[in-house]
Amino acid sequence: MNFKPSNRIENIEESSTLAMSAKASEMKSKGIDVINLSLGEPDFQTPSHICDGAKKAIDSGSYFSYPPVNGYLDLRKAISKKFIVENNLDYHPNNIIVSNGVKQSITNVMFSLLNKGDEVIVFSPYWVSYDAIIKLADGIPIHLHGNIENDFKPSVNDLEKSITNKTKLIIFSSPCNPTGSVFTKDELESFSKVILKHNLYVISDEIYEHINFIDEHFSIGSLKGMNERTITLNGFSKAFAMTGWRLGYMGAPEWITKACKKMQGQTTSANCSIAQRAALVALNSGNKSAIEMKNEYLKRRDLVYNLLNKINGFKVNIPKGAFYFFPNIEELIGKNYKNNKINSASDLCMYYLNKAKVSLVPGEDFGAPNCIRLSYAASEKDLIEAITRLKNSTNNLT
Repeated sequence: MNFKPSNRIENIEESSTLAMSAKASEMKSKGIDVINLSLGEPDFQTPSHICDGAKKAIDSGSYFSYPPVNGYLDLRKAISKKFIVENNLDYHPNNIIVSNGVKQSITNVMFSLLNKGDEVIVFSPYWVSYDAIIKLADGIPIHLHGNIENDFKPSVNDLEKSITNKTKLIIFSSPCNPTGSVFTKDELESFSKVILKHNLYVISDEIYEHINFIDEHFSIGSLKGMNERTITLNGFSKAFAMTGWRLGYMGAPEWITKACKKMQGQTTSANCSIAQRAALVALNSGNKSAIEMKNEYLKRRDLVYNLLNKINGFKVNIPKGAFYFFPNIEELIGKNYKNNKINSASDLCMYYLNKAKVSLVPGEDFGAPNCIRLSYAASEKDLIEAITRLKNSTNNLT
């Protein structure tokens, strides 16, 4: 008998962000000068005081055993305090699960709450893994589209029209990956009325909370009636430059965290003990380093915005948070380079990778086939060089 991967795995795509980054890394390994703007990864080092916290935990010899599945109690207490102080969210330690990144938190929730055929409304453009995780959990993603003219934000009327008797969840991120859009309190209040009316649950992905250029981050779970309807996701990767530490967490009603604890207990169990001790130091040390990184990202955003606006065929808005641009490139679809036609955003990204030696991510997997994603989590020198290369390569299209 010839064995092959399961239908479940055969039917999902590889993450396009990871795939493009892998192509760039392969080219770099061959000595090719590629500038990688495809990954959503801070180019800063983890702050030294956080690293010192991890070293101290190792030296103590006290954290070499399995941690509790849902995370150390003192860390969950610190997360609970953070939620109360910074987000006006009432999540007690039993309402919190520490996981191996926000991606695992999303997976825990989808597998714990969805039955086959349940629908999840996904604000689109969306982070690439939302769709794949929903499908792995036998759910059906329903895309609610925004466009560049309204900062990629769907309307409350569109949300109302998308709800059926199979709808169970809504998921969105704010600030948003890939668009950088930030939902205001008024916008979230409008959405919350629909959510409460239809007795739904919402997953609010707030991993980019501290990279917010309007200084008005607002959590939908803090609105009246929404605490028992909201699963709030956050983590340490972006604000504290701790991507490799793999630290995410969720706050939710206790019946949901009990289910997610069971799910996590049968898959990965707890997050790394030493990473958790570093996370506790990060939370207890304040947000000074996060603010410094945010200010640097803001400088880069303004630099990149001005440069991208000089590329013919790019339509660009101003992101209010995160560290991405998501230009609309539909004017370039159908153009040619030496009789090779650009038929899609994927074709355009491969053209830029091969011709300009710049790695970007096509918009198809974000639910926006006429867009591409560019991360500006890179040095100003690399950003200027990369966008110069993009401009020159774009000018070669006919």
